[in-house]
Amino acid sequence: MTANIISRLLSAAAAAGLATAPIAGQAQDAMAQGDLLGLPSDLSMLTNSDPNKRVATAVVNGFVITQTDIDQRVALLLAANERPVSEQEMIRVRMQVLRNLIDETLQIQAALSQEIEVSQAEVDQTYARVAAQNFGQEPGKMDDYLTSIGSSPAALKRQITGELAWNNLLRRNVAPFVNISTDEVNEMIERMEASRGTEEYRLGEIYLSATPETSSAVEDNARKIVEQLRQGGSFVAYARQFSEASTAAVGGDLGWIQLPQLKNEQLEQVASEMTPGQLVGPIAIPGGYSILYLIDRRQVLMADPRDAVLSLKQIQIGFDPGTTEAAAQQRVARFTEGVQKIRGCGDAENVAAELGANVVTNDQIRVRALPEQLQNIILQLQVGQSTPPFGSFEEGVRVLMLCGRDDPKSAAGPDFNQIMGQLEEDRIEKRAQRYLRDLRNDAYIEYN
Repeated sequence: MTANIISRLLSAAAAAGLATAPIAGQAQDAMAQGDLLGLPSDLSMLTNSDPNKRVATAVVNGFVITQTDIDQRVALLLAANERPVSEQEMIRVRMQVLRNLIDETLQIQAALSQEIEVSQAEVDQTYARVAAQNFGQEPGKMDDYLTSIGSSPAALKRQITGELAWNNLLRRNVAPFVNISTDEVNEMIERMEASRGTEEYRLGEIYLSATPETSSAVEDNARKIVEQLRQGGSFVAYARQFSEASTAAVGGDLGWIQLPQLKNEQLEQVASEMTPGQLVGPIAIPGGYSILYLIDRRQVLMADPRDAVLSLKQIQIGFDPGTTEAAAQQRVARFTEGVQKIRGCGDAENVAAELGANVVTNDQIRVRALPEQLQNIILQLQVGQSTPPFGSFEEGVRVLMLCGRDDPKSAAGPDFNQIMGQLEEDRIEKRAQRYLRDLRNDAYIEYN
C-alpha cells in the first residue's frame, strides 16, 4: 500500500477539487422537512454562511493540524493538476485535504492509544523505497522535488506514518478476530463450479450516499465526478477520495463478481450491457448514487482467449522527412500489397528486405497486452496471416504477423487459500471502515 503513496497523492489532484459542497437548489427538496421545524422561508444569516471559508485548520483530540500541514499536502496534490485551479476549487481542495488529515490523525492516535508505535526507521525505510520507485537510482531527488513544489519530505513521511500505524492496528486488533470457516470457503468453491461458463464481471464502483434532502446536491456532485473521469481522471483516485463503500481503500475495485452479488436489479441491468473500459453513472439506487466502471468481463472458470501467448513479427516502414503525402500513400499501397504476398513467417524477412521494411520478433506476448482493437483482430488470425496495416506517416506504418499461439488451458480458478484470503480481506476492510467511523464519532474536533 505505502509503495504507491506518492502516485496516489498525485493522481488524486483532480479528485480533491470535487468535494461535495452545499448547493442552493437542495433547499427546495428539503422544504417539507423545514416546515415541520417551523423555519422561516427567507433566512437572514447572521454570519458567513459558507463554513468552508471559515474553517482553515483543526485540533483533533488536542493535536493541531496547522496551516503548513494543509499547504504542503495541497501542494503535493496540485503538482499533478494540469489546469488552473479556481478560487472556489481551491477551497474544496483544501477542505478535502483537511478531512484526509483528520482521518490520518485519528488513525495514528488510535494506534498510539493501543501502544502501537511506528519507528522512525520504518518510516525512513518506506520513504526511501517510494523515492527509489519514483526517482530510480537517485532517490535523494525526492527531497528536492517535494521542496520545489511547496511541499516537504515531512508531509509525505507523515502520511507514511499514518498508513503504517493503521495497518499495524488492523493487523493486531482486527485481523485476528476475523474467522473464515472451511464451510464458507467450500461453499464459495461450490458456487463457482455451479456457475462455470456464466459471465462474471470485474467492476469498479464509486458510491455516494444521499438522503431525500441531499439527493440533488449529491447527484450534481456525482455528475461532476463522471465528467472529470471522462476527461481522463483516475477512477482509482476518485474512488479513494469520495466513495463511501467499503471498497474505497482499494480504489473502488469490487473484484470479480457475478451480477446478482450487486443485489440491485438496476445495477445488474446496467452492468450487463457495459463493455470493458466503459463508465456509466450516476445511477440512482436506494440510499444514494452509484458510478460504475467495467474493468473487465470473463466466463467463470473458463479459459480467456486473451491469455493466449503469441509469437508475432512486426513488419514496419517509416518515411523520410519531407516525403509528400502522395509519395507516402504510394509506398503504403506497395507495402500493403507486398505484405499480402508473404508466404508464412519464414518468408517475412525476405519480403521485408524487398520492401525496405524492418522486422521485430516477439515470442512471448499475451493477447491482452495488445491494444483492445488489435486483440479482436489477432484472435481471428491463423498462423501466417497478418493484420491490416495501421499507424501514421509520423510514427510509421506496420502490420503484425501471427507466427504462433499457445492457447490457455481451462482456468482452474482460485485455490482454497486464495478464496479464504479474499474473504478475510473483505471482512477486515468492512470492520476497518466501521472502526474509522467510530473514531470520528468519538473524536473532539475544534475547527479554526
